[in-house]
Amino acid sequence: MKELIEYIAVSVVSKPDEVKVTEIIESDDRIVISLEVHPEDKGRIIGRQGQFARSMRSILKVLAIKQDVRVTLEII
Repeated sequence: MKELIEYIAVSVVSKPDEVKVTEIIESDDRIVISLEVHPEDKGRIIGRQGQFARSMRSILKVLAIKQDVRVTLEII
């Protein structure tokens, strides 16, 4: 899941070398993925009215259901 979010973020931002994705496993069924980008690229990652961020979260939700876990995406 971490690799997918990193791939999507790097393909969208203008400064791909400053994309940092961390995955924290809180328990057996809970994962938190933190996406950190350059401040200039936050608007691109969030999108208009949060639509791009919502799309990334929807993709994660599908993967999480397949793996029987809960995933949270934090954009920093």
